[in-house]
Amino acid sequence: MLFVVAAAACGGSSAPKHVEEPVVSSKPTTRVPIEEPPEEEGVTIINARGRMDTAAIAAGLEPHNQALIDCYLSKVESRRWLGGHVVLHWDIKKDGTITAVKLAESDLGNWPIEKCLLEVARAATFARPIGGDADFQVPLDFTAKGRLVTWEEDKGLKAVGGQTVKLDACAKGKVKAPNDVTVTLYVGPAGKAQSVGFSSAATVIDDAWGDCAEKAALAWRLPDPKGVVAKLAIKYRAQ
Repeated sequence: MLFVVAAAACGGSSAPKHVEEPVVSSKPTTRVPIEEPPEEEGVTIINARGRMDTAAIAAGLEPHNQALIDCYLSKVESRRWLGGHVVLHWDIKKDGTITAVKLAESDLGNWPIEKCLLEVARAATFARPIGGDADFQVPLDFTAKGRLVTWEEDKGLKAVGGQTVKLDACAKGKVKAPNDVTVTLYVGPAGKAQSVGFSSAATVIDDAWGDCAEKAALAWRLPDPKGVVAKLAIKYRAQ
């Protein structure tokens, strides 16, 4: 059953394929106990106590499909270069209670869209897992239409330099800093940051931390990509 957003951002200098709007596609990645064989293609096997039926995942997400699409469409505006791959990860108890939703992967590079996706994901409800506590993840892809270039990791690290230290101030009071964060950033004319986003498979990113970190990162001064938008990704608090 096809039920999640599709579209893939293009890196590099070549022009990406043009897609008029996101389409519904792809399958979730479910996780099943190691003693049981996978039931269908695309299932990832890990050492877990329970598993989620893919039909149950589809049923839980179906009421929220349009909201996930709208997170992107309502915020992309004129930034046609904005796009990428996102993986949402749910931890769910045996009684069906969702204990955590993570942005396990994202090179989208836009925190308002990523935050919106997390809010929609938290609102979803699912049937009880089979056999105990379980987790699963769903990929979403959003197609960029504008031209951009991708800076390799070494160039990105050199461009950002020590400015990541400014993110440290975002952890205060009850707001904890996430670990092993991927920071994806777009750089425009005069080296001004155009958009930034965050993801972490290790920990949940607190909304307040993300809001603060977005503001801090958008103030970074970076090399001028000379007439194009450049995209880079670096690690923060890597483990």
